[in-house]
Parts: sequence; C-alpha cells; structure tokens
Amino acid sequence: MPLKSQNKTQTDVSVMGQERLAQIVEPLLAWYDLHARKLPWRETREPYRIWVSEIMLQQTRVETVIPYYERFKNRLPDIADLAEVPEEELLKLWQGLGYYSRARNLQKAAIEIMDRFEGCFPQDYESIHSLPGIGAYTAGAIASIAFGQPVPAVDGNVLRVVCRLTDDHQDINKSQVKKEITDALRQIYPQARCGDLTQSLMELGATICLPNTKAKCTQCPIVSICLAAQNDRVKELPVKSAKAPQVREQKTVFLLLSGKEVALCRRDKKGLLAGMWEFSNLDGYLSKKEVQQYLKEEGIDYERLEEFIRAKHVFTHRIWQLKSFLVFCRQKPPLFTWVDQKTMRERIALPTAFAKFEQALRDEQLY
Repeated sequence: MPLKSQNKTQTDVSVMGQERLAQIVEPLLAWYDLHARKLPWRETREPYRIWVSEIMLQQTRVETVIPYYERFKNRLPDIADLAEVPEEELLKLWQGLGYYSRARNLQKAAIEIMDRFEGCFPQDYESIHSLPGIGAYTAGAIASIAFGQPVPAVDGNVLRVVCRLTDDHQDINKSQVKKEITDALRQIYPQARCGDLTQSLMELGATICLPNTKAKCTQCPIVSICLAAQNDRVKELPVKSAKAPQVREQKTVFLLLSGKEVALCRRDKKGLLAGMWEFSNLDGYLSKKEVQQYLKEEGIDYERLEEFIRAKHVFTHRIWQLKSFLVFCRQKPPLFTWVDQKTMRERIALPTAFAKFEQALRDEQLY
C-alpha cells in the first residue's frame, strides 16, 4: 500500500509507512486520555446519538453544533421519534445548520432502521453504510465508537495527520489515496479502544495538526514520529488538487409585506435547498423599474416599493449575491403563503440565505 515519501521507493515506503503508523497508537491514546475535549456525544456509546452528532458535524464547527445537538436529542431522543417527526418540525430543529438534505437523510435512514432492522441500529459496518446519508466516514465512526469495531473514520483531518506522519505527497482528493490510507489505518487498530483511536485521530487533526501554518507541532504527541516535521514539510501537506472555482450568482429578493405578515413560497423539490421555504426572488440584479414591471405582470397590487438590504451567502460550490426590495402590498396575493413572526419563529425553517432578510425585517419592525 503506497504511502509515498519523497526520495524513497514505493515498496520501501509501504513497509516503513505502515511501521510508522503502528508507532502512533500508544502515545496518541495516552494523549487523548489527558487532552480530549469534553463533548456531549462523547459521554455515550449510543449509536443513535453518535450518528446524529457525526451528521451535524459535517462541514459545521463543534461550537456551533453543541446547542443544536442538545436540542435535537431532547426533542427526538430515539430513532422512532426521528422516524415519526413531521418534516417541517425536523427542518425547524435543523434551522441554522444548513445543508438540509442531511436532516432529510437522517429521517429516511431512521425510517429504514425501523422497517429493515426492527428499530435497532445495525451493528456491522456494511449495514450502517447502506443507510441513506451515511458515507464511509460516518459508518466508520459509528462502527468504531459505538460498537468497538476496528474500522477507521477518515476525513480531511485524519488525511492531514497521516500524510504528514508518513510524508505522503499524493493527492488526497483522489479516492484511491483515501482508500489506501483507510486500509493502512485499519491494520493498526488495537483489539480494544477502537473508538478511542478513531476519536484521537479526529481530535489530533481538529486541535493540533491544523492546516497550513496553524499546526501546533510543539504540542503534538507524535511529533517525534512525524516525517513531515523531521523534513520541514508540514506546511506543504497534505497535497490537494485545486477545487473548481465557485460560481457567482446574482438574485433579487422580494419581501412582500401586508400588515404584520410576510409572503413566502416553496422552492422546487429538486436542486439546491430543495423544498425549502424562501422569499420570492428572481435571477439577476433587477432595477426598480424592472421590479415594478415584474410586480405588474404578476398582478401584485402595492402601495410602496423600496430597495432594502443586500447580502451574500456562500454555499460549497456557489456564491449568492442578493439585493432586496420591500413591497408593501394593498392586498395579499393568493399565490403566496403569508406568515407572521410567531409562525415564522415556531414553524418555518428558513434557509440562512433568506433568514438574513427576515432578521432585518424584524430589526426594522416591518412585520
């Protein structure tokens, strides 16, 4: 298994890299015992709670996740509750975490667990991996942490740790490289404490072996074993191929108001933010004259039109640049759903891209 280090043959590196990985187990576990952060999902080996935490932690900071996790487990304490909760309430619980498909897949998987596994979370890696929304990393985390199985959970943090440890200059965005590193880690798992080894690798990557110049090598428990540290190549690793540039899109948002209510509509059931609530909007930056023409064509009778705030929202692969208009309606156009602040607060999961405008409406006491 080629864990390449510069100026060595691939065969030598395979043996040496594996030996080097094996050396990290004891010092890493000893360090984890002393320095592991106290996180609510580490207080349990319940697979349901570990699963929920791992899904929430995808592309979201730990500090952000903690209150959402606590609220989620209090409202939906087990798989049956998750399977049965109305989607609107589920999305409201998730509001602010973004990537709402994660919440929908959680529920799909919960329903499948109730149907296929009689409500009991499956214990083997393959069955866990087969559930909607559970990839190799999440399946590995659940299998090792909840059930003590020697299955690694390899994400960007872990890839960075291993590449630096072995001075591996392969492109970690290639699936084959990730597979090789996963296979290499699987071979060093001890008979006991599999979950702790998984979490110690995560913890090291999240708190010590940080990207670029942020790495805290002087605090690292395995720095004496790390080839990149010895060769002064920590800043160079891991190697990642360039991502495609983010697509920039301009949009004009219409904030239709009537009394103490604001108008909402649903997005399409497929695509970005599928099925979510939103404020009416059109592609492109429209002038006030163009907005007036649009409102006339839609038959929207209004008494006042004002340009409002601008905002930007960054998705993984695109950036929305948003301008908005306040539309004070004489009558409520029936093509929209009209809600007041109480309904918005208690029942509506508004994506962050649009929540910025709702917050501005409240700040200005416009509804």
